[in-house]
Amino acid sequence: MRSDWKVSIRRACAALLIDTSLYHYKSKRGDQAELKQRIKEIAETRVRYGYRRVHVLLRREGWNVNAKRVYRLYKEMGLQLRNKTPKRRVKAKLRDDRRDATQSNETWAMDFVHDQLATGRKIRVLTIVDTFSRFSPAVDPRFSYRGEDVVQTLERVCTQVGYPKSIRVDQGSEFISRDLDLWAYQRGVILDFSRPGKPTDNAFIESFNGKFRAECLNAHWYIFTPTRGVLLLRR
Repeated sequence: MRSDWKVSIRRACAALLIDTSLYHYKSKRGDQAELKQRIKEIAETRVRYGYRRVHVLLRREGWNVNAKRVYRLYKEMGLQLRNKTPKRRVKAKLRDDRRDATQSNETWAMDFVHDQLATGRKIRVLTIVDTFSRFSPAVDPRFSYRGEDVVQTLERVCTQVGYPKSIRVDQGSEFISRDLDLWAYQRGVILDFSRPGKPTDNAFIESFNGKFRAECLNAHWYIFTPTRGVLLLRR
């Protein structure tokens, strides 16, 4: 039997019982490389975001894509969240457009400092610093801090000194909360997340907190009174 016989497309389709239109069909779906790259970038900078929150950010940026498609690509790239804490070797990519601030209220840096009162009760202090002027618009102590508390402090401060263009934060639960994300979106503020295990990505606030601890927290005792709040007890 000859092996070089050729069969027409029509006869081949008829033998396989398929329509010729199926053979000639060309997928209209693109390679989605750009969308997959953006999903990957979001997942790398916001390591605790699931596909639903990634979908919200994509919609905000103008991507006309539904949640099912985002989930399929998210799962295909192996970006599913895991219950265990990510290892330090898992890195996040910094935004390529990060630049040094050239004016006040362009870039803020924010983090927490932990300490305790003279009575032994633990407190958390939210510290904020402008990376250009080195001015600190807020040093706010509380016994506990949630995402909504961070929003409350930021809104109070911003009504006095103005809103920044971006705020550099780490991957703490308060900073990746829905409350802070929604506030930033509504106010047009970019949340610039540091890579996990890389405190040098937010060096300004690390330097400020080091001085704040050495010159203030370690040098004084503090006590809390219900009527007057946190007071300096002694040097």
